[in-house]
Amino acid sequence: MVGAGAAGAAVAHLLMKAGVTDIVLFDSKGPLHMDREFSDSDKKDLASRTNPRNVTSNLSDAMVDSDVFIGVSQPGMITAEDVSRMAKDAIVFALANPTPEIDPFEAHKYATVVATGRSDYPNQINNVLAFPGIFRGMLDCGAHVITDEVLVAAANAIADVVTEDLLSPAYIIPSVFDEHVAPAVAAAVAAAANPS
Repeated sequence: MVGAGAAGAAVAHLLMKAGVTDIVLFDSKGPLHMDREFSDSDKKDLASRTNPRNVTSNLSDAMVDSDVFIGVSQPGMITAEDVSRMAKDAIVFALANPTPEIDPFEAHKYATVVATGRSDYPNQINNVLAFPGIFRGMLDCGAHVITDEVLVAAANAIADVVTEDLLSPAYIIPSVFDEHVAPAVAAAVAAAANPS
């Protein structure tokens, strides 16, 4: 994963809450690992919770045999060659906007699933899918605290809108115009925020 700012830290945190156990997080100086000196306590904390294999290599080498690349950083961070060295059926989420970390067409040469933050490519990852439903669900149950459980429930609800018969490499996430998303997220959030 590239980008260890606010977005990257939040994504890594929620991935771990959802059960992911092996995230190697890169910032502009390289991978976060426990042997590295940090002046930023947030990055030191991230290093203590990620990178269990203590990867210290460059990004290109770290991508070898990886299953997923997530970018929340800047354009041109990876190449098609980097993607070609990933595991079979690799997933690439190149989310920098307006220009992703890799051109989606280049990534598609080797990755099975490619997503961006842009509306002109398939699989647009956009926070607009979450917010109306999260707020509606919180209001519906009178909750005041958005917990990790609420956010994971919202993510699962968004994913569940894409049924098995519709799921494909070009359709892993519903459209921002799908009218089923906000009600599904609201119901999941209300249940997670007020489980009694």
